[in-house]
Amino acid sequence: MKTIFVNVKCELGKAYIVADESVQEIEQVSEVYSTSGQWDLMMKCYLDEDTDIGRFVTEKLQTLPGVKDTFTVIAYKAFSEDKSH
Repeated sequence: MKTIFVNVKCELGKAYIVADESVQEIEQVSEVYSTSGQWDLMMKCYLDEDTDIGRFVTEKLQTLPGVKDTFTVIAYKAFSEDKSH
């Protein structure tokens, strides 16, 4: 599995609609956060190793109604605090 984060700029008034549709309709979208600043949303996506990231973003995310622009970040490693001790 590979993880990507996609920042999304939406048409005015469409951010919540885009967020709802992406988590309901696109299996690879794990979480969507509403954010401040240049981007309206940040989507966390889990892709199979053989998935073409460019095709996924351009064909699945950029074609959602209300999406104006995207910026993709590829994550290499997740770090977290070990809560077992």
